[in-house]
Amino acid sequence: MSQDALFYESLADALRAVVQALGGTKAAGCRLWPEKTPESAHRTLLDCLNESRPEKLSPEQVLWLLAAGRQVGCHAAMNYLAREAGYSDPAPIEPEDERARLQRQFIEAQKAMQQLAGRMERAGMLGA
Repeated sequence: MSQDALFYESLADALRAVVQALGGTKAAGCRLWPEKTPESAHRTLLDCLNESRPEKLSPEQVLWLLAAGRQVGCHAAMNYLAREAGYSDPAPIEPEDERARLQRQFIEAQKAMQQLAGRMERAGMLGA
């Protein structure tokens, strides 16, 4: 679990924190661009994170970094985006919490379907 700074100057700064939490530009670059050589992926990522360079990450690549950062406990970029857009810091959903929520929704949907089937039967809409 990494410790995020309280403030970042830019999205690039926050993304650099995520990249560091992922093991650095070479490791993260190789995961972003597996088709490139490690050195080329490293250089490309450095260029994308350098605000004075024309190379930029695609929205899908930023999303990948946000999700990968979440997996290693680094929320710097996600928090930066939320704060800059006027939102409070988001809370990551733990996989177990998500699983339990989905199970509850499934059970509630099943109950609703049973109730609907009963009402339809009483209304003569279902074959007896």
